[in-house]
Formats: sequence, C-alpha cells, structure tokens
Amino acid sequence: MMHKYKISEAKNCLVDKHIAFIGDSRIRQLFYSFVKIINPQFKEEGNKHENIPFEDKTASVKVDFLWHPEVNGSMKQCIKVWTEDSVAKPHVVVAGAATWSIKIHNGSNEALSQYKMNITSIAPLLEKLAKTSDVYWVLQDPVYEDLLSENRKMITNEKIDAYNEAAISILNSSTRNSKSNVKMFSVSKLIAQETIMESLDGLHLPESSRETSAMILMNVYCNKILKPVDGSCCQPRPPLTLLQKLAACFFTLSIIGYLIFYIIHRNAHRKNKPCTDLESGEEKKNIINPPVSPLGILLQSFCKLGLIMAYFYICDRANLFMKENKFYTHSTFFIPIIYILVLGVFYNENTKETKVLNREQTDEWKGWMQLVILIYHISGASTFLPVYMHIRVLVAAYLFQTGYGHFSYFWIKGDFGIHRVCQVLFRLNFLVVVLCIVMDRPYQFYYFVPLVTVWFMVIYVTLALWPQIIQKKANGNCFWHFGLLLKLAFLLLCICFLAYSQGAFEKIFSLWPLSKCFELKGNVYEWWFRWRLDRYVVFHGMLFAFIYLALQKRQVLSEGKGEPLFSNKVSNFLLFISVVSFLTYSIWASSCKNKAECNELHPSVSVVQILAFILIRNIPGYARSVYSSFFAWFGKISLELFICQYHIWLAADTRGILVLIPGNPMLNIIVSTFIFVCVAHEISQITNDLAQIIIPKDNSSLLKRLACIAAFFCGLLILSSVQDKSRH
Repeated sequence: MMHKYKISEAKNCLVDKHIAFIGDSRIRQLFYSFVKIINPQFKEEGNKHENIPFEDKTASVKVDFLWHPEVNGSMKQCIKVWTEDSVAKPHVVVAGAATWSIKIHNGSNEALSQYKMNITSIAPLLEKLAKTSDVYWVLQDPVYEDLLSENRKMITNEKIDAYNEAAISILNSSTRNSKSNVKMFSVSKLIAQETIMESLDGLHLPESSRETSAMILMNVYCNKILKPVDGSCCQPRPPLTLLQKLAACFFTLSIIGYLIFYIIHRNAHRKNKPCTDLESGEEKKNIINPPVSPLGILLQSFCKLGLIMAYFYICDRANLFMKENKFYTHSTFFIPIIYILVLGVFYNENTKETKVLNREQTDEWKGWMQLVILIYHISGASTFLPVYMHIRVLVAAYLFQTGYGHFSYFWIKGDFGIHRVCQVLFRLNFLVVVLCIVMDRPYQFYYFVPLVTVWFMVIYVTLALWPQIIQKKANGNCFWHFGLLLKLAFLLLCICFLAYSQGAFEKIFSLWPLSKCFELKGNVYEWWFRWRLDRYVVFHGMLFAFIYLALQKRQVLSEGKGEPLFSNKVSNFLLFISVVSFLTYSIWASSCKNKAECNELHPSVSVVQILAFILIRNIPGYARSVYSSFFAWFGKISLELFICQYHIWLAADTRGILVLIPGNPMLNIIVSTFIFVCVAHEISQITNDLAQIIIPKDNSSLLKRLACIAAFFCGLLILSSVQDKSRH
C-alpha cells in the first residue's frame, strides 16, 4: 500500500535533509517528479546535461540532480567524495545508469564488460556510504523498441536485462549488514513493463508512471518516519504499548482459567454420570446436567474474545499479512450490490407483526444498509460523489433509527432506570473499548459508536429530565403532548447552537476526561465534523416516532395484514410524493459539484429520502407484511460488522484490503469475508452473554459493578496518560 504524500507531509519528513540523484535522463525524470511532491510549481527547464539543484528554505530540504550518465570514473569520484569523513553526506542517494553506455558503444559486449568492471569498483564505495545514508540503485526500465529513434535502436530490452543482471549480481554479491545494504529500486522497472508503450519516445516513462515511482521512493524513506496508516510498505511493526501488554496478559490468563475450569467441570460431570445396573439394565440414578455457571460463561467468553483479538492483531498490526490499495470502478461497486439485492429478495418471509417499522423490518433495513456500506468501503467508492452522498444517507438512516427506537421505548414503557441505560451503553461500546486497547486506537477513531452513544444519552436526558413525559401520562391530558414538543424544540435549539458555534462545542468536548474520548490527532475537530454532518437526523427520528405513535393511538392508521396504511386515495398520493421525493434527492446528489457543498446541505435534506423510503416500504400492506430474512440476519450483527471491518476484512484501518491469499483476489475476498462474518456473529454472542452477567437487573449488584467499571476506566485513563507521556 502506498501513501499519497501531501506537500506538508513531505516537507515534515524531509526537514533538514539532503537527497542526491545521480545518473542519466531517466534519473533526472525521477528527480523532477520527486521534487514536485515538495513543490508542484517546480519547472523542468535548463540544460538537461548538467547538474540541477533544488532547495526549499522553509523546510531546509535540499535535493540535487548530478549528471553522470555513465557508470565510470566520474561517477566513482562523485561517490568517493561522500565517503570521506570530513564531508557532509547526503541522507539519501539515488543512483542508476546504463542506456548511455549501450548507446555510445552501440550495444557491444565490450561495453557490458566495462560496465561490470566499473560497477565492481564503485560497489565498495556505495556500501561504505550505505552505512550512514540510504542508498538506492535504480534498475533500468525496459524500452518500447518500436518507438525508439534511429540513434537509439541499439538500446534493446535484451541489453537492458543484461545490464540489470550485472548490477544485481555485483551489488548483492557479498554478505552485508541489512541496515547498510545498497537497496535495489526495481519498482520503476515493474511499472515501466505496464506503461512504457505510452511513452512519447520509447525510452522515457510517461509522467503518471514517473510520479508513481517518485511517490514510492517517498514512501520507502518517509513511511518509517511518519508511519502513515495507509502506507503499509517499509514500516517496522509498531512496538507493543503498556495497555496492549496488559490486555495480552489478561486474555492469556482468561484462556488458562477457562481450560482449568473446563477440565474440573468435565471431571465432575464424569463422576456424576449415571451408571447402568448390569442385572436390570436400568440406570441407578438420573442426573440432569447442571446449567453452566456465570463464572464458566465469563471465562468462556473472554477466552473466545482473546483468540479473536489475537486474530485482529495479527491481521492488522503484526505485518504478517499483505495489504493492498483500493481501486474504484463502477463494476466493483454495482455488481455486488445487484448480487446481494437478488439474495435478499429470494430469502423473504412473512413478518410476525405488520406495524410500521416493526422489529423484522428494522433489522432488514439495518442489514441491507450495512452490506451496502461494506461494499462501498471495500470498493473505494467514496471517490465517486453520487455514491458517497447516498452512503451518507444510509449513515443518517442508522441515526434516524436511533432516535426513533430509543424515543419509542422511553415514551411507551417509561423505563428510565439505570439498568436500561447500562445495557445499551455496554452493547454499543464493549467491542470498541476492547479494540481501542488491543489495536492501540483512540475511542473517536471508531467514530460511529461515539456518535450513537452520545445521541442515546441526549435522547435519555431529554426525556428523563423533569418533567418526565410518557405516553401513559400524556393520554390522560393532551397538555403533556405540548410539553413534550417544547422539550423537543429546546433540544433542536441546543443542536443549532452547537452546530454553528464550533468554539463552544470544542470547549465542551475538550474538557478532561471527555477529551480522552473525543480527541483525534490532538483535537476534537473531527468529532465536531462527524457530529455536525448528521446533527438533525436523530431529532427527526424522535419527532417521527412521536407523530407515528400519536396517530397510532388515535387509530388513524390501518396496520392490519395486507391493508394499506391509509385510505386508498391518501395512500396513493403519499406513495407518489414519496417516489418523487426519493428520486429528486438522488438527482440532486448526482448533480453535486463537490463534497463540501453537498455536506453543507446534507443535514437538512437527508431526512427527505429516509422518510420517502419509510413510506414506500410501509404504506402498501403487502410490502409491510413481508421482510427479507437474509438482510435481517445481517441487521442483527450490523454494529459488529461495521466495527470489525476496520481490521479483519479491510486493513490499515479501512484504508486498504486485507490479503490472506495473495494472487487470487476472488478467493481472498471469499475466505476473508467468511471469517469476518463468523467473527462478527461470535462477538455479538459474546457481547450479549457478557451483558447479562456484567449488567445485572438487581440495583444493588449493579451499583457495585458500576463502581468496578468506573475504577477500571480510571485506571485506563491513568495508564493512557502515562503511555502518551512516554511517547512524547
């Protein structure tokens, strides 16, 4: 995986550095492309057959091209000067030459023999220089012989291969320390094999290929310094942090503890196993297997989780498996979409109830949205703006369901107890907290979980604060409906204030310990941007739930099996409006000019397509009476699928694709997807099992557990602070 270095990143990496390019016109091309990463305005001008200096005084970066088109005494003398102790040495040396020797000597075998002698005499100097600098020998690119001019016809690919073999055999002939080895830069040669036919003269690479070679050279040197997530080449494995070591110890002890518990439990079961009376052929006693104790479930869950977390770490932190870049094409996105749509339609069943947004329907909705988002991520479709905007609506729809679902629960049941709050918070955050520790990532990195967590707390506080207004109370007096609307209006006012007052928002979330949860790269801007992007949709979900439940209570809706939601005329009118609105939004999203413009309008207009979908899906009685069991199954583990994709399906924190099976993309996707879905399902089961044990219904026991959890997080904050100080 290659990181695309920006100007600021390149300068930050190369500050106070000196880079020297030595060689012929091909090396000069590489020099120009490399310099343009630092300064895109740098022009290719001047005498081509002379040295070319470049200096960026703001970052104290110096890059020189030294014209030495042949491997001869002149090049040797240049390198020899740098090997002397009193002379300042370049930090990076990029050298290479051969085509001039082939051209001048008409491709003779004597020229090749002389090249071997010259490079043999230079090799010790390069090796000595490599002890203090990074030295790269650039292998010769192939040529496109049909395009070569008459005076270059002797430069054949056969000759180039012979010169490359000579350079490799001589520069890699002796045993060297890996840290001071002269490195073969062969990537330009590999690129040229695919692109040299696009060359203008058959000898020099097209500009796009030169830029790729230069960017790879930048990756080779800078990745180990800046450690970008999406640049997987040339990076050492990150050292284990204190928290990671403690987590490894905890999971190891859990596995050992479970094995001991299993052996003891199995032996006890064998002793109590009923034996058969040989004379009568009957059992003397009939003992029912005792249920598994909470301790057994706890140890088993942490044992499984430990093995799963080891797999996470191996996939995305141990540099054991390869990672590859994403390249978007319409077929890689739309063909899988059509495929899962067909599967979803094929597996359909009747719903248990026919209410609007019933449980099977919301699971189905979450399921197909999650599958579309997964395909969006693996195909790299974020580069295609219309797809990006529709995916933004899907994320908004998740938050809409958050507002709708939690409002409905509190409004109908009036359960504002601490047990309900703890259950929801645990289910939302358990996996992410574990991953933050194991994968050494900040909480805000998994942005969606903080988003739904904060919005859940906003919904809870809005409805739980005095006066608590619930459906049972409001049915007795319509005045309470007005009171609830005032609460919602106040919530909307607060949202608007925070959305347009970035300073106030950042002050709130920069307070310790909130800053530990919501900072990313030292500030809370990313959190503000994510929150602001879908700021109204949870409110819309709450308002929709309130209106729907009020209409349902007054029996305005017809929710019987096969019945349209309203009268035929009203249903047909609303369906027409919904389809038009749905298509209008899609047309607008497809005509957007840039992401910034679209994102500015998205918070206000995303609800149009969400409501249009809900009406289209629920107004016809037959549509409300069936659901896709295929999508619903995925919907039940949608949260785990969303989080797990970061490290064991995609890689480099979703920037690349995990490669378990190199050389066979289709088989790799099938295998990695199967493992990924199985792991997500297993984690969902583990979370449910642990939630039952860690969050008991008894209030006194729950308060004790909360005290323990609070102590755990205090310890986590302290260790995290110590860890941050040691890094700085």
